[in-house]
Amino acid sequence: MEMTYDKAFSELRDLVEQIEDRNIQLDTLTAKVKRANELITYCEQKLRGIELDIRSASE
Repeated sequence: MEMTYDKAFSELRDLVEQIEDRNIQLDTLTAKVKRANELITYCEQKLRGIELDIRSASE
């Protein structure tokens, strides 16, 4: 499955909800936080790429 910004952001929203659950087990929390960080990095890179494309198109 190819990752897109929308898919990554949707998964990230789901993970945030799960992480905020007070009943989450520590081992599960660790894995979810790690995945959330990966998704945040992916989304930031996509947004930076779009920003660069827009700036170069307007020059």
